[in-house]
Amino acid sequence: MVAGGVTYFSKARKDKTQEELVAEAARMALYDNDINLDKSEIDGSVTGYFSDHFEQQLKFGAIITDYLGLNPKSHVRIEGGGATGGLAIREGYAQVASGLLDVVMVIGFEKMSEVNTAKGNEFIALASDTDFDFPVGGYYSGYYALMARRHMEEFGTTEEQMAMVAVKNRNNAQHNKFAQTNPKMNPYGMKDGGSIKVEDVLKSPYIAYPLKRLDICLMSDGASVAILASEEKAKKITDTPVWITGSGAGSDAMRAGDRPRDKKSLPLLPHEKPEWYKNLDYPGVHSFRAGREAARQAYKMAGITNPLKQLDVIELHDAYTSSEIQTYEDLGLAKYGDGGKLVQEGQTLVDGEVAVNPSGGLIGNMHAVGATGIMQAVEVFWQLQGVAGKFHGSDKTQVKGAETGLIHSHAGTGTYVTVSVLRR
Repeated sequence: MVAGGVTYFSKARKDKTQEELVAEAARMALYDNDINLDKSEIDGSVTGYFSDHFEQQLKFGAIITDYLGLNPKSHVRIEGGGATGGLAIREGYAQVASGLLDVVMVIGFEKMSEVNTAKGNEFIALASDTDFDFPVGGYYSGYYALMARRHMEEFGTTEEQMAMVAVKNRNNAQHNKFAQTNPKMNPYGMKDGGSIKVEDVLKSPYIAYPLKRLDICLMSDGASVAILASEEKAKKITDTPVWITGSGAGSDAMRAGDRPRDKKSLPLLPHEKPEWYKNLDYPGVHSFRAGREAARQAYKMAGITNPLKQLDVIELHDAYTSSEIQTYEDLGLAKYGDGGKLVQEGQTLVDGEVAVNPSGGLIGNMHAVGATGIMQAVEVFWQLQGVAGKFHGSDKTQVKGAETGLIHSHAGTGTYVTVSVLRR
């Protein structure tokens, strides 16, 4: 990766169309990073956006590439629910690693304010099985509430621990000028944004028990752009490239009820011991098998044998505070059942053992679905280059001495998950 750019994120960017938002991010990638690259040197592009419904427009990726002046170069559109951005990064990586192209622009966007919040939630829920799950469960908050409640029942996870995730991510966002919940630095930020405390989360209204309004991610307008290049090209473009050293992707049944519970099916990561999980039924609804599989593949490729010790910064898909805790365990940062303790002990703070979502994540920064996974790549890229403070407008987000990072992109109730490991 040689460059990255994002927009200011907002509940409603009424000032710009999708095309203009993408151009905002692309200009940052091309002109605000210290690189030697002309747009004419881009060999092709990958565009990720979640839903055709928001604009009632198919082939929006073709409109974007035309607007950016990238024709007649190669182009492909990626869609994979909430994992769209991560899948787009993986596709761009594959095109470069295979030798098919030398320089690829990976683009993600969503303008969810084109419809009201209820309709937007309905569109998101169409990524569940519409014949079976959707008529029963409705919006995704119901599915994730079920998972959270099971995690609490099985492992003793508390609402206070989930609230700590919201506080960490929302308060990190107050030092990121692009973040939707940052009204002081983001001219399009939420008027009711700002820092929060645990009691604020606990007092916020229940959406689906035990999940409250402040436990749930944002709906956003915005775009992100990452530029990937071959090793030879990267060294000519910048003195500080960031290398993608591991890539993994996992999948699971669309219907959570179809997932097995089996004491023998858990794939152990290198640092884990079988006796830890002799009584664990896996995957059940307390974990995301696709996430563990994606992590296993990426770790093997990147040589990660103890993620809590070897990773310095992670941007993961915190659609819900409960799912961040679940993902700690799937990534092997904590044993199953200990994810709540990890955040309670402060190990995932910016200055903790491994900084998780220093950008603010989906809860504090943004969730413009197609842009989200690419935002994560841009954020980790800046962290590893040591320039997060420069872009965010505050050094409080910079993870000191960060050398290795991870991005995690998640769809549905864990149907698709991608994990990539990056190193400076």
